[in-house]
Amino acid sequence: MLAQIFKAYDIRGIYPDEIDEVTVYRIARAYARWLRPKKIAVGKDVRISSPRLWQAAALGLQAEQVEVIDIGTVSTDMMYFAVAYYGYDGGLAITASHNPREYNGLKLVRAQAIPISGDSGIREIRELAQQITAKPPAVLEPVQFQAITADYVRHCLSFIDKKKIKQFKLVANANFGPAGQILDQLKSAGKLPVEIIPLNYQPDGTFPKGRPDPLILENRHETESLIRSARADLGVAWDADADRCFFFDEQGNFIDGYYIVALLSAIILRGTRGEKVIIDPRLVFATRQAIKANHGIPLVNKVGHTFIKERMRKENAIFAGENSAHLYFRDNYYCDNGMIPLLLILAELSASRRKLSELVAPWREKVFVSGEINFTIKDPLAASAELRKVFADGQADETDGLSVEYSDRRFNVRSSNTEPLLRLNVEAYASDQLRQLTEQVTAIIKKYQ
Repeated sequence: MLAQIFKAYDIRGIYPDEIDEVTVYRIARAYARWLRPKKIAVGKDVRISSPRLWQAAALGLQAEQVEVIDIGTVSTDMMYFAVAYYGYDGGLAITASHNPREYNGLKLVRAQAIPISGDSGIREIRELAQQITAKPPAVLEPVQFQAITADYVRHCLSFIDKKKIKQFKLVANANFGPAGQILDQLKSAGKLPVEIIPLNYQPDGTFPKGRPDPLILENRHETESLIRSARADLGVAWDADADRCFFFDEQGNFIDGYYIVALLSAIILRGTRGEKVIIDPRLVFATRQAIKANHGIPLVNKVGHTFIKERMRKENAIFAGENSAHLYFRDNYYCDNGMIPLLLILAELSASRRKLSELVAPWREKVFVSGEINFTIKDPLAASAELRKVFADGQADETDGLSVEYSDRRFNVRSSNTEPLLRLNVEAYASDQLRQLTEQVTAIIKKYQ
């Protein structure tokens, strides 16, 4: 079994070369042997290979006398919800998130939707799976189907006062995942007066326009263009498994997830005092400001949903946000969610009667960011060592990778947990400072390519 498909947060590889039905069957059996559950919720994304891998996983669980609960084709955050809300012993989603169509994989959780990661079970599951040589049987025993959409939608709507939502025109890019169908259910159940302008709305596991990842610059153009031509109030785009959402203002400008974390922190902390918010170390100036201005306590934590969720539970944090648009809520079982952020922002737009560009302006106009810059390099340790030496006069932090901070500028460089890349993020209070620091750090990193 290929060791490289076991990642820091999940299991992922190219189908069928790296991950296939036999592999998933053995992983599911290993997961059951490690967890010893009675009932497991099993869902899948829209990928073409997902139904076959779903059946392989179900067969593996049944081989270990585990009752399989079929929750259908769902977003990843719906699987988290199902496990926590219905009290199952764990959950499994067949998904490769935002990866290209040839990929597939598994995301695994324990009871209460507590994630299983490289530090909390994936390694053990990998070792158990490598010991299993059996192949899946031909016949799947009957399984119970649990319809979860109505309960999930009701839960998401509980975060807002539905009656106070004003009329909006919303461009919604589902990137061929399940987000469009979920949004339609939210609108209908909540009687939300929102006109949805659909884009890439019908699920299609072939992802005909390429990798379903809104963070890719080229993937944003059609959303931006449609917002402008339709004169929409805002736009939103999801990745393929719909657990992350990305926002565009009324002018069609993409809003960095960093500023959305700042905005949501301010919204959620309003009227509270002393609540903790978890942020990641890639960018911190704007989020720290937003949290402290609303009487909150910012806590910087290692990137990754498993690490964030563990810290949230430990601190009983009210909210957590990663700049990659993973957004977590204490009242959502400490899990990330791709629909609650949209509802909260619609509620804020309704109450403030301001435009989305105006809501993020306090941070977007004062803190300038480079956007994430990715490098493929041969010796990341040597690159980091030189960066430490060159920027020795700054305040260094190694919570995740290397962060170096000055009073007016800052950078973070870290190895990706999901791809063979070195990722750089730079921020500054002035655009010329941003440009200079970005060029200086980039020049050092490129020496090691």
